[in-house]
This record gives sequence, structure tokens and C-alpha cells, in this order.
Amino acid sequence: MSNRRFCVWCRRLLAIACVVPMAHVLAQVPDDAREDRWAQEVAPQVVVGEVVWLSTAQRAKVLAIYVDAPAHKGAVLIVHGLGVHPDWGLNGSLRTKLADAGFATLSVQMPVLEAGATREQYRPLYGIAGDRIAAAIRELHRRGLTKVAIVAHSVGASMAAAYLARRDALPIAAWVPVGMLVDYAKLPREPVLDIIAENDFPEVRDSSKVRAARLPADRCSRMVTIPGTNHYFESATDALAGVIAPFLVRVFAGEC
Repeated sequence: MSNRRFCVWCRRLLAIACVVPMAHVLAQVPDDAREDRWAQEVAPQVVVGEVVWLSTAQRAKVLAIYVDAPAHKGAVLIVHGLGVHPDWGLNGSLRTKLADAGFATLSVQMPVLEAGATREQYRPLYGIAGDRIAAAIRELHRRGLTKVAIVAHSVGASMAAAYLARRDALPIAAWVPVGMLVDYAKLPREPVLDIIAENDFPEVRDSSKVRAARLPADRCSRMVTIPGTNHYFESATDALAGVIAPFLVRVFAGEC
């Protein structure tokens, strides 16, 4: 390569570096150290359920929390939102409340970035997240649970939507996006219960109007608004579980 061509190449790289913030480039790599800290903090404190370690090509040990349910009405895979863990707030409540309603639950750690990372910076991690969702579904199948629904919150719902659009996505029985910020990545093939909060983020309310017209035409799919709460469903997890459980009963019973 001539010196002149080399200088042109360097200037182009410099221009790209100026346009694309370094934090955005670095955000494409999961923060494994932060995930390790979550695991070290959460795993010893699990009271309800058992700690399960999943494995993917990207990470040998992925934290998950499984709760069995004697009724075995079906299984629910719970996917948390941005930068938290499987036992955090809404997810911790749902994994136990839905188990009390008769559904086995598996709440799984999604990849995380450094604190303060934006939703957009999480987009490059959707493939890694999808691999974890697949590993979790296989774990439920291994336990003899063939009827599996996904309940996913916020950015976790975006991750689940991206996974379900993949050609290699394992089939599921039902999908429950909660506070999803985007449109479906692909028209759903399974019954959908699309849930938003009355005081949800504007992005959630706006995208829900688009999704409402794209719900599957079956007897179960619908959109529901939980009154008097926000994006994190604070103090409203009983109401949230109370809407999800009967939907899953109908789906798993083949009534859709």
C-alpha cells in the first residue's frame, strides 16, 4: 500500500472514530465482571427455588433460578430487562407468583453492560441473549416441560422478540411481552398477551399502538393495560401475575 493510500485509509478510520463514540463500540462486549458480581450476590440469597447454571457458546456458566410447581400446568421462562438480574424486583415476584399459580418458572440472567449503558448499546447483545433463551428452553425441555411460555420485561422483551424472529428459534406455546419498547421483530406465531402499564414510558405506549394491530387472530391474544402503575410495575406484581396466569391456563389447555 502506498503512503498516500495509507493516509487516506487512516483518515477514514479517524472519521469513523469521531462519529461512533468509543463507549458504543465497547458496549458490544458483555460486562462479564458485572455479571459475575450479580451471580455472587444473588445465588447465595435464593430462598424460593434452586440455582441452575446454564451454558452457552459465549459463557460457560449462566445464572438461572428454577421453581418447580407440582401442578405442572406448564413452564414459564422469565427474561429480565436492562442491566439487572433474574431475581430483581418484578422478575423475582413473577417467578414465585406464577409458580404459586401452578407454573414451573425459570428466570434467566441476560447479558449486561456497565452501569449507565443505554438501551441502544444493548442491541449488539441480542444474539447472545437469544442463545441464553434457547439454552433455557432446552433446560425446561430436559426437565420434561414441553409447554413453555416466555414472559419478558422491557429490553428483555426486545431481546425475546429478536430471538423469536430467528430461523433457529425453538417453538414456544405463548409469549407475554411486558412493557415492550419496540414493535415485534416478526409477526408472532403463538398467542400473545401484550401488557403495558398505565403510566408506562412514552416509547412503550407509542409502540403498543403499532403492535395492537399485529396481534395474532386467535381467541387468546390481546393487549392489556395495568392501571395505576409504571414501567416497573411497582406494587402491581399481584395484578400482573393475575392477568398472566389465566392467559397461560387457556393457552396450555389448547383453548386458543
